[in-house]
Amino acid sequence: MQVIAVTNIKGGVGKTTAAVNLAYLAAQSGHSTVLWDLDPQGAATYTLQGEPDDRISAKKLVRGKRELLDVLAPTRYPCLSLIPADFSFRNFDVHLSERKHPTERLMMMTRSLHDAIDFLFLDCPPGMTLLTENVLRAADALVVPVVPAPLSVRMLDQLGEFIERTGWTDIRLLPFFSMVDRRKSLHEAVITNARTRHPEILATEIPCWSDIERMTVRRAPLPAYAPASPAARLYANLWKEIADRIGVKAS
Repeated sequence: MQVIAVTNIKGGVGKTTAAVNLAYLAAQSGHSTVLWDLDPQGAATYTLQGEPDDRISAKKLVRGKRELLDVLAPTRYPCLSLIPADFSFRNFDVHLSERKHPTERLMMMTRSLHDAIDFLFLDCPPGMTLLTENVLRAADALVVPVVPAPLSVRMLDQLGEFIERTGWTDIRLLPFFSMVDRRKSLHEAVITNARTRHPEILATEIPCWSDIERMTVRRAPLPAYAPASPAARLYANLWKEIADRIGVKAS
């Protein structure tokens, strides 16, 4: 199993949209895939038409009273399952801090899935919290949507520095530009400068298009209902780049 976290310290950068589409595309490639919605707002759960599950709570999961394998919910799409968000996830940090080895609890929670699935995607809430440290410890790759603005690129710098300080150098950092508007001179300048300083940034750029925003209206992955659209092709390209970087096959 490979754990791919879609994360960003900042909110409102297209994180959930990326997580849903990438998880769907991984599943469509024939990989058994789970998307865990860690954000208490539950945007990924809503988009995949998931339902609340009263068996799931941050407290039960952290204390080991529920195994992730037991709370998987099927979606409408082959090979794709969901672990729905719960409003109690807002208290993840509280429950994590009460346990021994608090930065390793999420990694321990995922153990029941290791032999059962190929990919676990994590749709992470914004911020740099104890839960974020758990995600960094558990993840094999970090997919980071970056809006082409100075503060967003600064966040990428901070994330890279944090990973370097902690010594977790085996994590693959996979940033990409999101919500891009090439008509803006600022976006052009920021992208050019950032690509010079961060050669790891993926080539695919996701634009700020209304077609992408309509995902929450359709409540479905974009490649599922508009597979031939330019936006869907961009996410397919993004998934192919990510798959190449982590060494798996993407159809």
